[in-house]
Amino acid sequence: MGLEARWRVELHTHTFYSPDSLMAPEALVDRCRALGLDRVAVTDHNSIAGALRAQAYAPDFVIVGEEIRTPAGEFIAYFVREEVPRGLSPEETLCRLEAQGAVIAIPHPLDRFRNGSALGLAATLRYLDRVTALEVLNARCLRAADNAAALALARQHNKAMFAGSDAHSLAELGQAITLLPPFADAESFRRALWQAQPTGKRSLLTVKLATNWAKLVKRSGLWRMSLPRS
Repeated sequence: MGLEARWRVELHTHTFYSPDSLMAPEALVDRCRALGLDRVAVTDHNSIAGALRAQAYAPDFVIVGEEIRTPAGEFIAYFVREEVPRGLSPEETLCRLEAQGAVIAIPHPLDRFRNGSALGLAATLRYLDRVTALEVLNARCLRAADNAAALALARQHNKAMFAGSDAHSLAELGQAITLLPPFADAESFRRALWQAQPTGKRSLLTVKLATNWAKLVKRSGLWRMSLPRS
């Protein structure tokens, strides 16, 4: 299938339902549409509330996802129907995702600066057979070498691969996207990942300021999540 037939898909984003973002789900959708993207996955930390709100706003545009923290590190999943809480073992987390037919992947697997959230090499190898894809281009990775190592690992073990902006602010959306054949559901998305073309570049280090500001504002107690639009 030629590239002209492929969708431009953003597969790693966070709304203000994550503790480190102030981005409204509706604003995220509007910005992705303005960028000419064909689909966006909302993958908040340990929550699908933002993804469900975004999907209600744009039913045919939003994929419900979740980035889930385990004691070993994070997994990211797509076409999630039931939220999986943080803190469960990797095995229990994977079992819950598999039971609902979600497409499971590993975000920023070898990012050495994400202590606690990146699985790292040993844990990635341990759970590799239970995931479909590895994120081989994460726009928030500080070192290009860590993305390159993830790419080499995916190729070595014949895993599908994808890119994600890991956007926590509007300015980051579209920074790293994945070109995919059109898909309609979890199974067709899973198949599409095997023809994925990750593309994009790393964000400037200044994007970390948006994350730190979001955390500070939320801790201050002066900010409250806005109500869903009617």
